[in-house]
Amino acid sequence: MTDKNCWTNRVKLRRFTEQDLTFMEQLYAAGRVTELAMTPFSDEQKSLFIKQQFTAQLTHYTTHYNSEKFEIIEVDGQMAGRLFIDIWDNEIRIVDIALAPHIQNQGLGGYLLNKVIEQGRTLKKPVTIHVEQNNPAKRLYERLGFKEKSRTNEVYILMERTCC
Repeated sequence: MTDKNCWTNRVKLRRFTEQDLTFMEQLYAAGRVTELAMTPFSDEQKSLFIKQQFTAQLTHYTTHYNSEKFEIIEVDGQMAGRLFIDIWDNEIRIVDIALAPHIQNQGLGGYLLNKVIEQGRTLKKPVTIHVEQNNPAKRLYERLGFKEKSRTNEVYILMERTCC
């Protein structure tokens, strides 16, 4: 299912609640599987590491960004990911986007990012996102018109999609 219009009636965004934290932690863990496979950690150590890192990330996000737009992505009524954006005076920042493995590579990420880009056009603001240099999602961002704006520590790239 790659047709962007197929998502219109299937996708709902809603603000995350405390009841979503277990799902959000599982989603975070799913994104770290490959990285943690390269460590000598036991399963228990991996679990503790994930819990600590997830808690630190969520605390950072909710402390430094407007959490009104920290949303759970639902597809056909089932939790499928998270999309956190913050609207600043001069840009719309995509703080985080993560999709559950079972829904990846079906066009949902592009659909959601295009919705944010449309919002940027409406508000006449560029859309920005940080991505790790080797993250495969970088190719999607480039296909959607995001360009490198700056780098931090040769690891993180700030990408920008101009609106107008």
